[in-house]
Amino acid sequence: MSDHDKPFLDDPEMLGEDDMAEDQDDQADESAALEAAQAEVAALNDKVLRLAADLENTRRRAEREKTDASRYAIAGFARDLIGVADNFERAFAAAENGGADAVASLIDGLKMTEKELLSVLERHGVKKVAAEREKFDPNLHQAVAQVPHAEIPSGHVVDVAQQGFTIGDRVLRAAMVTVSSGPGGAGVAGGGETPPSGDPGERLDTKV
Repeated sequence: MSDHDKPFLDDPEMLGEDDMAEDQDDQADESAALEAAQAEVAALNDKVLRLAADLENTRRRAEREKTDASRYAIAGFARDLIGVADNFERAFAAAENGGADAVASLIDGLKMTEKELLSVLERHGVKKVAAEREKFDPNLHQAVAQVPHAEIPSGHVVDVAQQGFTIGDRVLRAAMVTVSSGPGGAGVAGGGETPPSGDPGERLDTKV
């Protein structure tokens, strides 16, 4: 068969109805697949935009909560201290109107106020450092002097010059104390060595 006798399969006029229908079906399938892919891309793009918006909202909310937490972190503590201030006011008012008993009224009022203040501090995790007659602890105590004492053993606290406080496992302020050097022992002025002092704010050594 010569080239002139071969059918031109690429010529639409030479294609049969079945072939043309098959081509149309292929084109329709390709068009549907393209539309489906475009719809999927649009859906994914919408999802990405929504996720980005959610992340931005979350970031802004976290920043706002952080700001509020920083600003109002001590709100409960401050609210409790207002009650202490009220007690001071009542104590002074009672002293002013107490006549001959003014001093006694003031002292009683101040004692009650101190008790409430310590209670408020303890509710918020702030506690007094045990010191008097306790064994000297450089993590909790700061020695200001050594004195001989007939009853208190050497290395134990005789009295407290300034109360110390802790919050959790951290020292807010070490207690300033006088330490016994034992019966007839030499104080600081006599050449005795002052026990090492702890730095306020350092972590407590739980192994001590």
